[in-house]
Amino acid sequence: MLIFAISDKGGTGRSVTSTNIVYRHALQGNDVCYLDFDFGSPTAGAIFSVGSVARGTTRKGLHDYLLGEGAPEPHRVDVWTESDREGLRTKPPGAGRLVLLPGNEGGGELPAVEEETLRRCVQLFSRLDEEFDLVMVDVSAGRSFTAEMVLQATVRLPSVPFRWLVFHRWTRQHIIAADGLVTGADGLLDAGTRFGHDRNALRDRIRFVRTAVLEPDAAELVGLRDEQRAWLFACDTELRELASRHKVGRTSMLGKIPLDPILQWREQLISDEDVLASKIANAETAAAFDDLAKKIVDDAAWEGL
Repeated sequence: MLIFAISDKGGTGRSVTSTNIVYRHALQGNDVCYLDFDFGSPTAGAIFSVGSVARGTTRKGLHDYLLGEGAPEPHRVDVWTESDREGLRTKPPGAGRLVLLPGNEGGGELPAVEEETLRRCVQLFSRLDEEFDLVMVDVSAGRSFTAEMVLQATVRLPSVPFRWLVFHRWTRQHIIAADGLVTGADGLLDAGTRFGHDRNALRDRIRFVRTAVLEPDAAELVGLRDEQRAWLFACDTELRELASRHKVGRTSMLGKIPLDPILQWREQLISDEDVLASKIANAETAAAFDDLAKKIVDDAAWEGL
């Protein structure tokens, strides 16, 4: 299955959330592949703690492959063996493969989609879907040629299942932006329909994920004054009403990730060691990633929304 991760604005936590999802999916015994299609800032390697590709690869990366610049296959990184982080360098018992395909360092966003670029993209998706249980594609934020290429490629792969995750923070601006990215002028639905997707079928393949959600009753807020807690509850209620009006509410939400200091201060994969041993990450955050890692491929979870 192909999963496309996108957001309308930067700073949503799209990349750190989607990398943690594939990491948890691999721990659950599945072979997973992560494609860094955020071509303007291919830094997924830094989140996986692979220093050699922290800003993209200097070898034949996804840019070179898609543009046909002498790369029959894009550079692959085996995270279990190439990560600089000690806790990631050995594949845990029962875990599946965890592979990163980085973009080129300094590659920049793709120009307008050419037929040859689209053809190579289709071939890549088809091959990886056969090889891996899950392929996560981190798409550049907002309306881009990359998003258009992905929409066109999936039209040409009718037998390959795919879904979209739209990431947004729990703020007024991000809620409105997330809705606009999907339903606004030339958003995913408009563009997808233009390229040949059935609008309603495409809508059914799109779900929202809230990131950095601060619950008013969270333990971190115990020390707040009564007035501050009341204000937070009022803000949360207002955001829920706004999300409902913009169709970004619970009925279209696949999951949410609570605010966690480790994700705010150092974007990285959250391991069980971070939760149980060093205790630098919250158990609720790891559980949220585990839950999403299961839901993204669970037909019942999508049909029930």
